Amino acid sequence: MVPTLDLVRAVAAAVDLPVIATGGLMDGRDIRAALEAGASAAALGTAFLACPESGAAEAYKQAILTARKDTTVITRAFSGRPARGLPNEFIHKLTGRENAILPYPLQNALTRAMRTAAAKQGNPEFLSLWAGQGVARSRSMPAGELVAQLARELFH
Repeated sequence: MVPTLDLVRAVAAAVDLPVIATGGLMDGRDIRAALEAGASAAALGTAFLACPESGAAEAYKQAILTARKDTTVITRAFSGRPARGLPNEFIHKLTGRENAILPYPLQNALTRAMRTAAAKQGNPEFLSLWAGQGVARSRSMPAGELVAQLARELFH
């Protein structure tokens, strides 16, 4: 739960290996900050979820694009492993009942049918909506255009 740039600075100072920054990076300014903090590269995940090329369910993409601020939570509800995502009904139903969550991969297997059905129905309330803290800055555009935009932001 260490902020990305703090972690990058600490790791880069401690090792003589390339450091790849990831977590909450959404635009070229974030990439520049990561490089300035000592990263050799940056990996963006949430930034690409809303791209047409993404395999994410349409309900997932819409949840990402309608996030107006970082409301992400850390949950084990869907997979049994801690992960950051947008809160929804399924997470709320398990809040306070964390002892009922099975360890990975059992919880992941247990929720698979529910997640598949929710995706088919376009119901984000029972999907795992994994997202980084920069989710409110998501943009919907083809991946190639996003990469070009990231480069423009990085170098300007």
